[in-house]
Amino acid sequence: MIQRHKAGFYEKYIKRPQDFILALTALILLSPLMGLLAVLVSIFMGTPVIFKQKRPGLHGKIFYIYKFRTMTDEKDLRGKLLPDCVRLTRFGKFLRSTSLDELPELFNILKGDMSIVGPRPLLVQYLPLYNERQRRRHEVRPGITGYAQVNGRNAISWEKKFELDVEYVDHIQFTADWEIIIKTIFAVIKREGISSDTSVTMEEFHGSKG
Repeated sequence: MIQRHKAGFYEKYIKRPQDFILALTALILLSPLMGLLAVLVSIFMGTPVIFKQKRPGLHGKIFYIYKFRTMTDEKDLRGKLLPDCVRLTRFGKFLRSTSLDELPELFNILKGDMSIVGPRPLLVQYLPLYNERQRRRHEVRPGITGYAQVNGRNAISWEKKFELDVEYVDHIQFTADWEIIIKTIFAVIKREGISSDTSVTMEEFHGSKG
């Protein structure tokens, strides 16, 4: 029988207000940097500077995630977008490696779509591919960072990543969240786990075997 998530005191009464305060504070302090990045993105990749895409959130509810754009809109002669490795610019790689492209997700946190810490919100087309246990990652709000991100990020398999997500869902605690936040800062500084072995970021998920 699959265990279901039960929110504790921290998650019920502290986590969301804490997220809001941290996100608002970060937006105020980082607004000059975000303004500069917006200008640079428009110069190197054009407009719009914000990449918006549908992602599944709490209980699978769809929302729009916001990121700084890291790819161009280059297309082939048939009008089809070129592969990610071609459209991902040098500046775009820098934004991803430093996680600066994810700063606009702070607005998602203010809106209540996301949390500071939680399973990363993935593509909508992955929803029918999860098994019952993997689907449990949607029992909590998705996060800017998470337990999987500080334990390999894109350098670990999908199965390992989802297992870490579910483990987080079952053990949400104040101290655990802050440990993940601190570890994330060091991981970003070291630029660890940006790419998988076969992709510039992470290869597509096609479902788990067995």
